[in-house]
Amino acid sequence: MKYLAPSVLSCNFASLSQQIRLVEMGGADWIHCDIMDGHFVPNITFGPVIVEAVKKSTKLPIDVHLMIKKPDDFIEEFINAGADYVSVHVEEVVHLNRTINRIKELGAKAGVVINPATPINSIIDIAEFVDLVLIMTVNPGFGGQSFISNSLKRIKETVELRHNLNANFLIEVDGGVNNKTITKIKEAGCDIFVAGSAIFHSDNISASTAELKNLIK
Repeated sequence: MKYLAPSVLSCNFASLSQQIRLVEMGGADWIHCDIMDGHFVPNITFGPVIVEAVKKSTKLPIDVHLMIKKPDDFIEEFINAGADYVSVHVEEVVHLNRTINRIKELGAKAGVVINPATPINSIIDIAEFVDLVLIMTVNPGFGGQSFISNSLKRIKETVELRHNLNANFLIEVDGGVNNKTITKIKEAGCDIFVAGSAIFHSDNISASTAELKNLIK
């Protein structure tokens, strides 16, 4: 099954609940929350308070992507705020097994994230223990960037890794997902499609959500 996860990074926070309702009407499966701290990436977004507001606005699974320094210090706070999935960067976390186990102990699903210049095989020793692998297809920090073309090869490598390990993790893609790129991303083997600007910056949020959803069926 394929899942569409609109990223509220690109939404109008003045009408957060309404915009979440619009993507629900369009067939969204998850809600994605990009957390940035201005240190790990050059931007600041929001924290657990907004995740809690998202939780109150939807019954869809909430997918939290931590682009922050020292994510271990904040994991419990985000799970308490309502995160169903929490993903951390392989580039930042030193004791990755411990962090993944901690996320699961706190009752959430655990994911690992790979930046565009990080080799896929960097996750080989953690892959069988995670629930999802998030492949960044832009350099993290800002919404609205263009899809990095060699990411298709990286998605295929991750599919092959999953097969070779007989693992069960979902493959998620974040960055430059729109109606021009999503079909190729699907064909490469993606399971979860994160889209922000393509949905929330459109003239009709529900229609744009439905269009992307139809393209991954």
